[in-house]
Amino acid sequence: MTEHSLWRFSRALLRALNERQFDDLAALLDDDVDWRMYGPIDMFPFFGAKRGKPEILEVCRQIADNVRIHRFDREAVMLGADTAASMIRYSLTALDSNKPISLRLAHFAQFKAERLASIRIVIDTFDLVEQVIGHPIDLPQIA
Repeated sequence: MTEHSLWRFSRALLRALNERQFDDLAALLDDDVDWRMYGPIDMFPFFGAKRGKPEILEVCRQIADNVRIHRFDREAVMLGADTAASMIRYSLTALDSNKPISLRLAHFAQFKAERLASIRIVIDTFDLVEQVIGHPIDLPQIA
């Protein structure tokens, strides 16, 4: 039994983001990888739809320029032969302000020939925005 592609991808992504070691990650991306990170693009320009290895590597460089990952806990993981889904909680530090950030996300990945072909990342962006701006967002009460 071989190691699932998710575990290799996860290690390479962590090295890319924290140590700026992008070669291992690049080797695990399909040339035409489809990457979508859902959230407020105006606030986080690396969110949104990206396609192709060069765009994804640039997204990872932008993330690495903004945060450092201290810890992540997989709350749930589901693996298929060429698919994976996880619910993950991250503990990060914003590099510009040294502020701690707690982030929760879900991802849904598809692999082809052991390379990432597609990923959808859904982030609890409301909580993320409140942490980044430093105060709760005051919303009108809905009756």
